[in-house]
Amino acid sequence: MLWTEKLKTRWNLKSGWQLLLILIVFACTGLSAMFIKKPVMNFLTDGNASNWKASMIYYIFLMTPLYNVLLLGYGFIFGQFNFFWEFEKKMFRRIFRRSAKNQEPVK
Repeated sequence: MLWTEKLKTRWNLKSGWQLLLILIVFACTGLSAMFIKKPVMNFLTDGNASNWKASMIYYIFLMTPLYNVLLLGYGFIFGQFNFFWEFEKKMFRRIFRRSAKNQEPVK
């Protein structure tokens, strides 16, 4: 089975064109995040990259949600908003389910 067919099956897609649009959305989102990262990080850290710990915290807590917003935005532009909205909800369910399993009960 081809990788495209596996993705279509896994994501429950109707056509190869829908798969192509979804892959284009992922590509546009990644490129946009790459181009936005440097100016945003320079603004937040005043161009001082010597404090890498602060830069990583800023990156995680700002760029991760920004990436998700970009993903939904490009999904809307390319007519695949419903797919990406469900994709985001599924991703966050998995994240929060894992974090809830790792917590110890309070005694």
